[in-house]
Amino acid sequence: MPAPINPFKAALKNGELQIGCWLSMANGYAAEISATAGFDWLLIDNEHATNDLRSTRDQLTMIDASDSHPAVRVPVGEAWIIKQMLDAGAQTILVPMVESGAQAEQLVRAVRYPPAGMRGVGPTTARASRFGQIKDYIPTADEQICLLVQVENRAGLAALDDILAVDGVDGVFIGPADLAADLGHLGNPGAPEVQAAIKETFERIARSDKASGTLATDPAFAKHCIDLGATFVATAMDVTLFANAVRGAAADAQKLRG
Repeated sequence: MPAPINPFKAALKNGELQIGCWLSMANGYAAEISATAGFDWLLIDNEHATNDLRSTRDQLTMIDASDSHPAVRVPVGEAWIIKQMLDAGAQTILVPMVESGAQAEQLVRAVRYPPAGMRGVGPTTARASRFGQIKDYIPTADEQICLLVQVENRAGLAALDDILAVDGVDGVFIGPADLAADLGHLGNPGAPEVQAAIKETFERIARSDKASGTLATDPAFAKHCIDLGATFVATAMDVTLFANAVRGAAADAQKLRG
């Protein structure tokens, strides 16, 4: 039995638009509810949310029972945390702050088994292989791993061509918030300079064999990114959706006072 097919990776390879939602509540219930909503992919965030390996594992389990594909953003591009997330069952990894082709090459090695990479070999104890039930996991796992790298500062923009040239990188994610901050427009990703950089970056990625994506909760900006060639776009965040809904409910309830 081979490793499970990664439908998200296959969709990106075919240029099929994948609409997603950011999961930052670090909660299995929230992940399970989100998995029933109809998103193509759900991103479990370990960079800015209060997730850890166990909470990520729990959410992967919830999402695996749905038609949505779970992706995991690691807090930093270190081989040890990537190895743990892969063994926990993640097949799609998003790495923040990638700033060079050499760094991208190391990340490719981190998601692959030797001799092509340096992922530690321990499938019988890993959820990824169903604890040894998937007998052919080792020889088939690499092909189903999807590696997405984030370009979100000046260094990443300068190294974009080198990053795009790395075999094994499946997609490049543009981070508007961090990019805006690094360009001197903290909190203002709509600044003309930032928007021009985003447009140019999408256009450069479109000329490569890589997929491009972003987080865009504003519908107009999301559509703009899709028109520029983005094929994996997160259009919502669970924390924001909940915060807006519960605040609205409280405001409505307060109006009931005499």
